[in-house]
Amino acid sequence: MTLGPRALRWGTTAALVMSVLIVLGGAVVRVTGSGLGCPTWPACDVTSLAPTPALGIHGVIEFANRLFTGFLVVGVGWAIVAARLQKPRNRGLTRLAWSQFWLVVANAIAGGVSVLAKLNPWVVALHFMLAIALLTTTTLTWHRARQPAVAAPRLGRPAVGLSWVLVGTTLALIVVGTLVTGTGPHSGDSAEVQRMPFVWADVTIFHAVLGTLTLLVAIALFVIASRDPNGRLVRRRTAFFVIVVVLQGAVGTIQALNGLPEALVAIHLLGATLVWIGALRVLLDANPGLFRGQDTSSQRSATNTVAAR
Repeated sequence: MTLGPRALRWGTTAALVMSVLIVLGGAVVRVTGSGLGCPTWPACDVTSLAPTPALGIHGVIEFANRLFTGFLVVGVGWAIVAARLQKPRNRGLTRLAWSQFWLVVANAIAGGVSVLAKLNPWVVALHFMLAIALLTTTTLTWHRARQPAVAAPRLGRPAVGLSWVLVGTTLALIVVGTLVTGTGPHSGDSAEVQRMPFVWADVTIFHAVLGTLTLLVAIALFVIASRDPNGRLVRRRTAFFVIVVVLQGAVGTIQALNGLPEALVAIHLLGATLVWIGALRVLLDANPGLFRGQDTSSQRSATNTVAAR
């Protein structure tokens, strides 16, 4: 049995969309103070797998977020099956798809540990970073499923180097963002919860500085790509990235100046996923051979050619 490229494209799209929405679901849990709505794990409480009336709306919200993992598993499973049944088979693409499954498992366990640890902010930060790792693999798989058979021309070294710098600064921006969240007022529960030992204003300013640095790197990459004969696609991707970062910075500034309203915090976390996807797409288009791999038939053909010689 085989599946065509269309099934693969739909499967990888489903996995990518679900990996973004699971972050949004976690944001809703946090800002509504529902992180301990189900006080234990894997069951919702010691007597029931599902929330009981005594747990109220917080139990429903937390349990709904757990159930949404099922949709994520369906999307990831679709991507795995579609990648495995491609002809010719591409082992690199299949491995990327399978990595999504193991990251879903790791993230589910981290989510459970965060509940058992009473929303320890360091564990919650790890939970979020594992979600970013899953988002990385779903983005890579989505991109690989759409790559043409022949790789696009590689850009010059300055543009390639800056694309790596851009990913590095964006990753640092996201990591520091977890410190801002872990220090701020939205602990994930209405009761008293341990917070990180930082001054919220200080880590927020550092986060803003990293955001500005990321924006400057992106602008520099846009200028260099504009001068590169092979840089048209990267220029377009970088322009989109700049727009997303500017909007994300605006949301972050507004929420910081207005007491961190819940809706804006959730939107800001959703924006973080779009910023990370944008940085990865810039990197992948600046390095068209990255994570490309070879399909099985191509490897056999190369081996037979060598043997014939």
